Amino acid sequence: MGRNKKYTGYKAYQYLTPGIDYKIFKFREAIKEEWAYTVPLSKSEEERAEKILEKNIIIDLHEHPTFYPENSQESGEQAREGRDFMAYEALSQSGLDAVFDNLMNGSCIITSKHGWKWSDTIHDLGQRLCDIAHQNFVIHCKKAEDIITAHKTGKLAWIAVLESASSIENEVDRIDILYGLGIRSMGLNYSESNMLGCGLGEIRDGGLTDFGYDCIIRMNKVKMLIDVSHVSDQTALDAIETSKEPIIISHCGAKALNPIARMFPDEVLQTLAEARGVIGIEAAPGFTATKNNPIPTIDTYMEHVEYCINLMGIDFVGCGPDTLYGDHVGLYRFGEKKLKSAGLGHYSRPDKRGDGLVVDNLPDYVKGMENPTECIQNITRWMVKHGYSDQEIAKVIGGNALRLLKQVW
Repeated sequence: MGRNKKYTGYKAYQYLTPGIDYKIFKFREAIKEEWAYTVPLSKSEEERAEKILEKNIIIDLHEHPTFYPENSQESGEQAREGRDFMAYEALSQSGLDAVFDNLMNGSCIITSKHGWKWSDTIHDLGQRLCDIAHQNFVIHCKKAEDIITAHKTGKLAWIAVLESASSIENEVDRIDILYGLGIRSMGLNYSESNMLGCGLGEIRDGGLTDFGYDCIIRMNKVKMLIDVSHVSDQTALDAIETSKEPIIISHCGAKALNPIARMFPDEVLQTLAEARGVIGIEAAPGFTATKNNPIPTIDTYMEHVEYCINLMGIDFVGCGPDTLYGDHVGLYRFGEKKLKSAGLGHYSRPDKRGDGLVVDNLPDYVKGMENPTECIQNITRWMVKHGYSDQEIAKVIGGNALRLLKQVW
């Protein structure tokens, strides 16, 4: 369906009264014009890129497609209100047929300053489902066929995702509950270790726990997609080996190009491909920079794409930009300040790895990969410009993801 999305003008929570039913925050505009960038093409290349975007199913494996406050310092206050606002109009202009929405995740701090609580997770999901129930553009996606339907009818398939399983605590049955409420993909942890396994930021890599093993078996049984984007290397390898279905790394890149803890080494990437899993390449500020190009842009992003294609094969690489409609770098700076403030219970530990992001080194924005509207359009344009075939482009921008989802779901 391409550009012909049937968006009818609905705004998030428009059935409520601002200032009475919820607190008003001034959001940054969805697309900040001075930060917008389109990969330049010739007329014939432009026409080809448009045909590719219209003809093929486009799937974004990892996003936060909601508005964030213009003042990043208000992000915590907004999170405590427990209500995210989906950017429906901007998404209708993205060309996407399906978007994996990672909800509030660790910033879901309605009842706890640390996040990841079960009650807050259910609150967040319920608020979003209520909003979606009042409009007719977004489809709550529960199976691969919903994505195909969205493509054919000019809709957007919305996949509800949890970036970490921390909120299930030690209750395997909560996986069933989350699936019943519409969650179709879940990460094992978010950098810090939990009951399921070791996170990427720990000093020692303990791998998958027995409880994590049980959770993977249960996720296979209920047909929930497993994501290992924020786990340690050994936990990722253990998860790939344990799962009877292919899994994803929804948003990451190659450690060979950017040697920080947040990236995965070749061994993990090759093992994922051998198990017919898919990696979605990350575009969040700083992570998919490279050793040769420390300023992240569409070009450094595509360095990771091409590296993974050459290492893993083009059938196992997709797109998981991990962007949002707001000031992403400002959020990082706010988060770093928050972690350094008193009362959060985090202390500097000698030799702690962390994710490797150095906030002070970040530019204000990522040229060409700043928000969910421009990301996959620019990826498509870049691949057209650099000589990829229509079939190769179609695989990366959605075909590989759809193949995996048809199998797992």
